[in-house]
Formats: sequence, structure tokens, C-alpha cells
Amino acid sequence: MNLEIEKLNLVWKNSQKTTKQSTLLPQINFEDTVSSIISTGSFYYYIVDFFDMSLSNVSPGIMDMHGLDPETVTFYDILGTIHPDDMEFVAKAEQANLEFLYGTLGKDKLLNYKSSFSFRSKMKCGEYAMLNHQALLLTLDEYGNFGKSLNIHTRIDHLTKTHSNQISFIGLNGLPSYMNMDVYNPLDSTVEFSKRELDILKLIAEGNTNNKIAEFLFISPLTVKKHRTNILRKSSCKNTSQLIRDCILKGLI
Repeated sequence: MNLEIEKLNLVWKNSQKTTKQSTLLPQINFEDTVSSIISTGSFYYYIVDFFDMSLSNVSPGIMDMHGLDPETVTFYDILGTIHPDDMEFVAKAEQANLEFLYGTLGKDKLLNYKSSFSFRSKMKCGEYAMLNHQALLLTLDEYGNFGKSLNIHTRIDHLTKTHSNQISFIGLNGLPSYMNMDVYNPLDSTVEFSKRELDILKLIAEGNTNNKIAEFLFISPLTVKKHRTNILRKSSCKNTSQLIRDCILKGLI
């Protein structure tokens, strides 16, 4: 294990939040779960068990993207694909992830949030491409420490060539989302989207007009228009096209 990967590994070890016991994986439908949270683009997924850093349920896409055998790949093989210049950012993002999940959200909400950030990763051709990393905790131990996580890596270099030094937390099951947290200055720029705003965002991405969105949500077109204005303001986007692109990059839609 090289020094940069060891530094990243220490983020989890030193957090004192990794489980010291094996946790049972719940019964989940991988196709439904993965399709509900991936961004557009080629992708692969796997489950990492932080008890012993073992992998399971590795999808075949990892061979297409990295040239790694899904039957024998290790977690450290995947970490080894990260661009050396992005290692510090990934370590900072993981630290911010732990602090926000446990310090701000609390243990009772951990299984209802996915985290999302981007970094450059080495492809099987030897070149680097931008990946969006999304992580969803699947198990906790009896003390609330994290056990198994579903990680999904989606290729997004057709949308962007650079990352923003930000991490986002997308709420599931009706919980609000927290976007654009600067991992180097975590208190400066976090934006919160309500469940209603998230519903409207998804309907916008599907190409619906204000009138159609109003019909779906049983609200007035004027209310939809106000929400759209607030969403653009919060996201600092100039138009709907930029909004949809940014939300895809962050794993929001």
C-alpha cells in the first residue's frame, strides 16, 4: 500500500466510527437501488465492508472501466486508481463526510443519506477520467458505527474535466439534501434543498413544464415558478440547462 492510500485509510481508522464486528447485509434489489441513485454515464458498483475492507457484489463494469477483475479486485486496487493529485481531496472529502454524517445529521439518519463527490481516476487505457463517487451506507453495528457501504462510480468526463472540491449529501425518503459543501471550508457554502425542491428538480430534469409540474404536485404554476427561482438562486445556476448539468454531477438527479 503506498503512502497516499495509507493516509486515506487512516481517515476511516482514526475516525473510531468503523465497526469492530461483522454486520449482516440487508436484502436489497441491486438493480432498483443502483438505478435509483446513479448519474448518467458508464458506471460500476461494489459493497465495501469496513470491518475488514473486503469487497462483495462487484459489478462487471469495473473491468470495462479499470480493467480490474470483479472476482479478485480489492478495495485498495480501486483506491489505487485515484489520481495522485486528487488523493488529498478524497481524504478531505471522506473526513468531511464522517463529520457531517455523525456531527450534523446524527446516527438515526445515516442510512437515509448518500454522499457524492468527484475525482479523477485511471482508466484501463492508462488515461485519467473524472468519476462521480456516490456512497450509501447499508449497515450499522449496534453502536451506530458504519459497516457496509454501497459505492457507485460513474464516469462523468463528458460533463466536466475538473472537480469542484465539494461534497454533497442527498437525502432519501423525503429528507432534505445539503449541497456544495467545500471540503476545505465546510461551513462556508452548504446549500439545503427541501423535499419539495427536490421533487421539482426531478420533474424539471424530465422535461416537464411548470403547468405539468403543478399538476403532478397539486400546486399552482405560480408556486412552481417561485420554487424554480429559489432553486436557481440556491444553486447559483444561470439557467435550467446549467442546473440539470450541475445536479447530475452532484448525484442529485
